[in-house]
Amino acid sequence: MRCCYLDPLQHESYNCVTKDVTFSLKDINEIILNPTSLESIQELTASATQELSNISDLEKLEEWRVSYLGRRGRLTSILRGLSELGIEERKHIGNLANQTKVQLEQLLEQKQLTLSTYSGSNNTKTLIDVTLPGRPILTGKLHPTTSIVLEITRAFESMGFSVVEGPEVELDHYNFEMLNIPSGHPARDMWNSLWINQEDENGNRPLLMRTHTSPMQARVMESTEPPIRVIVPGKCYRYEATDATHEWHFYQIEGLA
Repeated sequence: MRCCYLDPLQHESYNCVTKDVTFSLKDINEIILNPTSLESIQELTASATQELSNISDLEKLEEWRVSYLGRRGRLTSILRGLSELGIEERKHIGNLANQTKVQLEQLLEQKQLTLSTYSGSNNTKTLIDVTLPGRPILTGKLHPTTSIVLEITRAFESMGFSVVEGPEVELDHYNFEMLNIPSGHPARDMWNSLWINQEDENGNRPLLMRTHTSPMQARVMESTEPPIRVIVPGKCYRYEATDATHEWHFYQIEGLA
């Protein structure tokens, strides 16, 4: 057998003779320089589909994409080789190659979605520890004023005091008269009271919003034998304009011992 070496750019028609067969340059181009054919595309499609079905992770899937659809991939090489074909053959095989590319891209997208979903579910199973306690339920917090009142009452309770509370809508009898502040007494001018618009049989208005917590001192002394050790926390009300030092309602804590 005799071998020959050809440069297809310099020799457009040249015969290479072997012992039994004679090849022309056109035959060599079809075999060596032009891998584009109907059979090669069909083989590529079958090979790509088979390999894709065996892939089980995203890393291998990326390798598959580069191998078939990348810039130097097998299908890209076929598309680049179309220029070596005749017009009719180029049209037919080019159309088939483009259809194959679309098909492989769709299969790639479906596989990516499948593997991403599977990988995400596996990560969730791995990251979640079912033995951990549940998240605590968010609840509200105490108002700062309430916190201070509780702190003060706990301090007095530790010293043996009892905590008592009374009505915020109080009788004039307990709010003033039992404290030696009868009607017409000048001390009443110290409080601008909020009276309830309800009169008794004598035309008086006996109910008001308590102006201090002192009425409970009289109530406790009426109902409790000495010794007495109590504190009275609670809201009080005054008919006053709100400013930096005044408010129409406020908290007061007083004790009786």
